[in-house]
Amino acid sequence: MVSSFEKTLVVMPAFNEQESVRAVVREVFEKLPGITCLVVNDGSSDETSREARAGGALVADLPFNLGVGGAMRVGFRYAIENGFDNVVQIDADGQHDPAGVSALLARLDTADMVLGARFAGEGDYLVRGPRRWAITLLSRFLSCTARTRLTDTTSGFRLSGPRAVRLFAEHYPAEYLGDTIESLVIAARAKCVIAQVPVAMRVRSGGRPSHDPVKAAVYLARAVLALFFALMRPPVTLKDAIVAPT
Repeated sequence: MVSSFEKTLVVMPAFNEQESVRAVVREVFEKLPGITCLVVNDGSSDETSREARAGGALVADLPFNLGVGGAMRVGFRYAIENGFDNVVQIDADGQHDPAGVSALLARLDTADMVLGARFAGEGDYLVRGPRRWAITLLSRFLSCTARTRLTDTTSGFRLSGPRAVRLFAEHYPAEYLGDTIESLVIAARAKCVIAQVPVAMRVRSGGRPSHDPVKAAVYLARAVLALFFALMRPPVTLKDAIVAPT
């Protein structure tokens, strides 16, 4: 009998994460035996690719930086082409605990996409200021769109089941915050069932955070703008999605 780990692909977008990616990959294999890990080296200028291979991961090297959305689309297409049913996104900076993947997989019996929520009662991860305001506002709007209560719609720790993988292999957005906000809008409009489970998050184990205090001041406005454009775009359906080759 094939385990859910063996049919699940971990996709790890990585941009200049040489300090942490090897340890994160090794932790994935330690806590998720039998799983396959694909690191998408998103145009890094450091030794991210070499460190990921040293940890035992498969590596897709992009010639230039596409952002998380572009890197994840590579991962979804790889999953389709290689017979994986599920795709779980894990950050290369060590914030996501791979042990939480089991809880995400357990929800796939009733959902097509499962978010690992930071603010749902597990752990003590804190976000303050404009970023927290944006997360709260976006979660309220996207809860209505998805017709279920979501508390952490910008979480990058998320699992896509077979229907969502087919959808995202063709339609995963690459724009700013598209990998979090717009992807949820796309999934909800395609009638994918979205759920969340509480997970604990950790501080970065290396590298630099993508948002500093100055950038946080404009995060709220940009997040709301990203949501506006996501809602303005025409919906796609699973009929538009590619299917796995036979």
